[in-house]
This record gives sequence, C-alpha cells and structure tokens, in this order.
Amino acid sequence: MIDPAIAAQLGSIATAELSDNLQRMNGIQGLRPFHAGGVLVGSALTVKTRAGDNKTIHEAMAVAQAGDVLVVDGEGDVSRALVGEIMMEMAIAKGVAGFVIDGAIRDSAAFAASSFPCFARSVTYRGPYKEGPGTIGAPVSIGGWVVKPGDIVVGDADGVVTFDPGQAEELILAARKQQQREAELLASIRKRHALVPE
Repeated sequence: MIDPAIAAQLGSIATAELSDNLQRMNGIQGLRPFHAGGVLVGSALTVKTRAGDNKTIHEAMAVAQAGDVLVVDGEGDVSRALVGEIMMEMAIAKGVAGFVIDGAIRDSAAFAASSFPCFARSVTYRGPYKEGPGTIGAPVSIGGWVVKPGDIVVGDADGVVTFDPGQAEELILAARKQQQREAELLASIRKRHALVPE
C-alpha cells in the first residue's frame, strides 16, 4: 500500500506532469476514463487473462487489498466486457482504488455515474467467459508499457501513468518544480494578453 502522504501528493499532480518528469514514458496508451471524474492513485495488482475472460479478475478481487488498482491485461480485446457494475460494487466494498482494463467494460452508465476510477479501452454489452486461464501478480504489458506488481498507478482525465514506488519522492519534487514554472509562464501570458489593446 502506498504511503497516504505520498498518495495525497500524487493526487494533486497531473499525469502530464508526471509523464514529463519520467522522460515522457511510463504511460499506458489507448485507455480512457469511464468514471464521473476524479483521480486514481493506488498500487498495481496485476492480472493477465485471456481475451474476453474474467475468471482471473474475480480471483484477483478475492485477494485484493484496500488501495490496490486492478491492472488487467486483457489482450486489448473488446469483443466481451471484462468488468461491469457488479465488479465495480465489489471493488468499492473492498476499498479497491480503481480499474485499469486493457479490454472492454459494460454497464458504462453505472461507471459514468460513479467516482470509482475506471480506465478501459472500450464498451460492449457482451458478457465475459469465466473459464481462464490467467495469472495474478506477474508483470503485464498494456499499450506498449510494462506494469509490475506494486507499481504506483496514477490516472486522470488524460490517461494513466505507472512507475516504481522508489521513484515517487523524487518525481513529486520534480513535478512540483514544473508546476511552479508553468504557473509563472501562464501568469506571464495572461498578463501580456491583458495589456494588448482591443
């Protein structure tokens, strides 16, 4: 579990700023948020499952701890949904921090009405198989990026980044400096704009 003080700080830093200070790497490409808004911060509980099958996701939910993010490599398949409203409610009850799904979801209206963070590739009404196989707690590859168990996961309206927990403190300091530089630049631009005659 992430130190709550670290998590709180990461929650106020945009994924763009984190990515900029990670050599513009560390991002999961191709996923978008489906929830009502808000920031995802948590620790990766990685899941690898075959396309369209959520048996291993249910198994991961059984061992998930508060603050975990289920990071699911579903092979990018969007023919069947891997999670829906029932899985979301199970996750909320366990204190799971959110879903990052390389695949499809369903019950999108329920996610859209909730602040529970969910990032996925697409939506479909078709339900999943429940046969396996799959693995829990091994590195997974999503959108060209490898996520390791225990990596910190941060998501916002722009997408999802992940990184090793050992990078967190240095990354926060670098991102805070960038925030200050950008705030000063924006203030300068707005001041110049205000001085330009109509």
